[in-house]
Amino acid sequence: MPRDTENHPMPRGTLCLQTIAMPADANPNGDIFGGWLVSQMDLAAGVAARKRAKGRTATVAIDAMVFLRPVKVGDIVGFYTEVLSTGRSSMKILVEVWAVSDLTGNHTKLTEGLFTFVAINDQGHTRELSTH
Repeated sequence: MPRDTENHPMPRGTLCLQTIAMPADANPNGDIFGGWLVSQMDLAAGVAARKRAKGRTATVAIDAMVFLRPVKVGDIVGFYTEVLSTGRSSMKILVEVWAVSDLTGNHTKLTEGLFTFVAINDQGHTRELSTH
């Protein structure tokens, strides 16, 4: 799943979320906990899923997850999403996480994951995806 960032130095997909990694989310070594990162990735994927489904969605799986580099306190972190495929009610969404230097504008890929979402109705039951 990881792409060669030497040949693709820019994020893939659409920026769905951007935040700053804060000290409250760090371990004693100054790295951000992976769980915090996964939760932010799920939020970003949820934004993309909701837009594609034109309504409520739910996470059903994290199909793959690769941590490439640690996230440091103070990093500006961007979460980029791309809907890779859709089924009757499901969507596979790639999330790439990149640190962006506020001084140089350079992007450094930190992690990526593949999330599966399903469209749901107001009762929480699976529904068909809306057409584009």
